[in-house]
Amino acid sequence: MSLFVVGLFKKVALADFLSRYVDNVYTDPSGFEAPALIMATYLFAWQIYFDFSGYTDMACGCARMMGIRLTVNFNRPYLATGLGDFWRRWHISLSRWFSDYVYVPMGGNRINGWRTYGNMIATMLLAGLWHGAAWNFVVWGAINALGRSLTRRLEMTRFYIDRVPTVIKQICVFHFMCLTWIFFRASSLDHALTILGRIFSSGLADPQVPLLAIAACALVWLFQRGRESRFHRWLEIGVVKIVVTTVMLIYLIVFTTSGYEPFIYFQF
Repeated sequence: MSLFVVGLFKKVALADFLSRYVDNVYTDPSGFEAPALIMATYLFAWQIYFDFSGYTDMACGCARMMGIRLTVNFNRPYLATGLGDFWRRWHISLSRWFSDYVYVPMGGNRINGWRTYGNMIATMLLAGLWHGAAWNFVVWGAINALGRSLTRRLEMTRFYIDRVPTVIKQICVFHFMCLTWIFFRASSLDHALTILGRIFSSGLADPQVPLLAIAACALVWLFQRGRESRFHRWLEIGVVKIVVTTVMLIYLIVFTTSGYEPFIYFQF
């Protein structure tokens, strides 16, 4: 039940709340300047995470009530320390499907040299097309393929693993994914290029910073950091879980408004 409540909270209290700012900016990017466009992109990165993971958390919660254990589908992806790590944490069931039925049958990484990178690029391009037969999804897949190909060897080096600070790696991965999310969220390739062009060429007037939205994302990030730190045991205490779930329920009952925002994944 608590897992279902967490998913519902992610969707209604967080994803739908962030969508108000994101939709306003992305619907007419020509009416906004660089700060607002950058902020909307950051918030969409969290919106799509809350929407997708909330959907699967609700499904997993319902299944567990009936004695069925579904696989965890999102494992704090914005704490990833590399692009390979990100795709092991993001939409795990879909990533495994593409790995099992596309990447591995083509040879996977069992074939050394350029064939491995070719398999990786082909898989990511197909993942882009799977989301929609549009150029913006193809470019989204291509950018992810390029980034993964360029960083694959780097992420396996001792220097990257041991010497580069974890926070720096997480920041780099998050910003790279934000770049790709522009193409995922935009209604077309031209739309995405317009947003990118305005980010790097428009002025800095009227940033329209949504402080409450930023605070919500920051709190979630800090909570997830705590789950992967030495303090994680404190967050696993039954009383803490009950208090957090109760607060979520109270918020959903008192503060949510009528209306319904469809799950982003329904369009796929």
